Amino acid sequence: MAKGTIGILGFGHFGRALASLAEGAGLAWRAFDPAGGVPAGRAAADAGSLADGAEVLAACVPVPALEASLGAVRRALRAGSLVLDVGSVKVWPSEVMARLLGREIPWCATHPLFGPVSLARGERPLRVVVCPNGQHTGSAARARELYERLGCEVTEMDADAHDRHMAETHALAFFVSKAMLEIEAGHGSELVTPSFRAMAQTVETVRGDAGHLFSLIQLGNPHAQQARQRLMEAMGRIDLELRDAAARGTGVHEIEPGRG
Repeated sequence: MAKGTIGILGFGHFGRALASLAEGAGLAWRAFDPAGGVPAGRAAADAGSLADGAEVLAACVPVPALEASLGAVRRALRAGSLVLDVGSVKVWPSEVMARLLGREIPWCATHPLFGPVSLARGERPLRVVVCPNGQHTGSAARARELYERLGCEVTEMDADAHDRHMAETHALAFFVSKAMLEIEAGHGSELVTPSFRAMAQTVETVRGDAGHLFSLIQLGNPHAQQARQRLMEAMGRIDLELRDAAARGTGVHEIEPGRG
């Protein structure tokens, strides 16, 4: 493969999305997926040849499969290559890459804050979190340069800080949306307010994303359980306040927003 080629390991939903961004930016890319689906002329013969010929190897595989996927290509990786993951949690992949790649192969944990659904909607800007690591101090700058060439806005953040932030945002949004899906909130109704319509968009994102993603951001993020617990405790307090107000016959004008 040509110098500067992006190797895409895994050609599922996000692998294809990354390929389309590379195509639009005029960057060379190749891909490999044991399930196939890579366009003719872009497919590497196997994972090893993909890793050997790529300047940047983007592991677009589910986080639980990252260790096995990188382990299979470890010997084929060149010392000058940069390995990226694209998972929605960052502590776990960082630990995997630190152990498997160490100081020999440059690596960087990254999280594109977009996916096939948001790309299909034409949402902009495309944001990416890049997590610097102590084993390869220059890898974050290389990752930033690549993503900026793909048209993304990049933020650097420690892996643990990323997971804490995502627990309070990404994980909670998916948690609430999953519950709304379970009870079919607003299903089939055209009489919805703008506020519900905004929430419904998140619900549709949960419905349309890959099945493993919900479990990953809830169970693979070390801070998600605490965030869910805080949310449920707050909802319980609010519900009790409303029940108490109803029992006392309190007028709605006396209910204080933001209490608890």
